[in-house]
Amino acid sequence: MKKVMVAVAPGFEEIETITVVDILRRAGARVDLAGTQPEPIEGSRGVRVLADVLLSEIDHNDYDLVVLPGGQPGTTNLQNNEMVIAIVQNMDRDSKTVAAICAAPMVLQTAGVLKNHRATSHPSVQENLNGVQYTDERVVVDGNLVTSRSPGTAMEFAMKLVEILFGPDRVETVNKGVLARL
Repeated sequence: MKKVMVAVAPGFEEIETITVVDILRRAGARVDLAGTQPEPIEGSRGVRVLADVLLSEIDHNDYDLVVLPGGQPGTTNLQNNEMVIAIVQNMDRDSKTVAAICAAPMVLQTAGVLKNHRATSHPSVQENLNGVQYTDERVVVDGNLVTSRSPGTAMEFAMKLVEILFGPDRVETVNKGVLARL
């Protein structure tokens, strides 16, 4: 079974988080919401989630993919979390898929894994992504890194992650239930 970690910190973007978790679980992945705290974590729009596991309990070797949702101050909270940075660096070093949406490519920048890669992000953080071959495509895959733009691209982003983990046939199967325009 493919195993995915979605990092969640206070101020996370709800659509980007829940859409990815839902679609990956529909596809058959085991998805763990890995939180920065044991109590409910409040998103940028006031939705609260309870983490499945604490980030401090994570062994990156157990996961095939790490997903970083955007949102503010969620992205900043992930950027400032040494465990998140170490997980991203270790996953990248092991050539495992590292995915970030909206402002979260800033976490990849902080971790030092984004330089010289093609990437996208929310336009509000574009100027902060140094040394990146920036594009305004909705979802960008460059090697083991996947980036996307905003809550409005969350479904496409999630389906791309399904394709990477399971192949295009699984995307088709999952989409029979959700009827996304892909």
